[in-house]
Amino acid sequence: MLAVHLENGAVTVRDVPLPPRPAGFALLRLLTAGICNTDLELQRGYYGFTGTPGHEFVAEVIEADTYALVGKRVAGEINLACAHCEWCRRGLGRHCPTRTVLGIVNHPGAFAEFLTLPERNLHVLPDHLASDRAVFLEPLAAACEILDQCAIPPHERIAVLGDGKLGLLIALVLNAHGYPVRQYGRHAEKLAISARAGVETELIAGPLPTAAYEWVVDATGNPEGLRAAAAMTRPRGTVILKSTVHGLVPFDTAPIIVNELTLVGSRCGRMEEALPLIDHELIHVEQMISARYPLSRAPEAFAHAAQRGVLKVLLEP
Repeated sequence: MLAVHLENGAVTVRDVPLPPRPAGFALLRLLTAGICNTDLELQRGYYGFTGTPGHEFVAEVIEADTYALVGKRVAGEINLACAHCEWCRRGLGRHCPTRTVLGIVNHPGAFAEFLTLPERNLHVLPDHLASDRAVFLEPLAAACEILDQCAIPPHERIAVLGDGKLGLLIALVLNAHGYPVRQYGRHAEKLAISARAGVETELIAGPLPTAAYEWVVDATGNPEGLRAAAAMTRPRGTVILKSTVHGLVPFDTAPIIVNELTLVGSRCGRMEEALPLIDHELIHVEQMISARYPLSRAPEAFAHAAQRGVLKVLLEP
């Protein structure tokens, strides 16, 4: 089977054996997968990654212990947890200390013709849900994680800093939940996607507002994002960190301490929260697809995805 391989910054496509299917796992045939910023950071050296990346996917179940799953279209939770430790018992398998992570930590990812995941990680998709929309479930769940973590009062104004793929999804999710959102970005064509859903947008052309919001989300994917977000936050406000950046980020902690800000790290979320939203009339995910490539042209797809202004690039068998 064909599989994408990352090593020392190079993207190649290899012919590799079909993955074995352990007990409790399903063998999945890829239908479509999305390249996200984390995949691009892995290419740049994040986690010292070598192997097959990819964690946003829709696939068909080919083999499973549970026969009723065979033939179903599924998306999947990316964390492979032990299911027995304290964190797993609390429903926080995303933080299981022995977890592996699809396409990121010690488990081959979805940029391959076939992949495996535990059956308990799978979510069967309704027939009416197009794969082009369903492939956004994993990043949409990451956007939903903010509301799982933070008790943001109703009608509280929220600033979203950044207009990339995740920034747009965050703005759309918060807007769909009724929050007044103002999104700041540098690309008019990207901001137009959230603006069409009713989000207030601002094209950054000068200094950002200072101490203007109780809640600010940094989704810039930029080392400077935390500094900018902290400056926008009022004393005793909260900065939610959504950027994954390779390498150390130099930062002056004095404004955090002096203004008594709360920093909330936020990663992937529960797909159960994303599934009811994927069909929401205000969640315009299909407008975020910039290009499609076959797996065999993965090097071109990665190069395209890394270009300025590009949103979601899909890989398909």
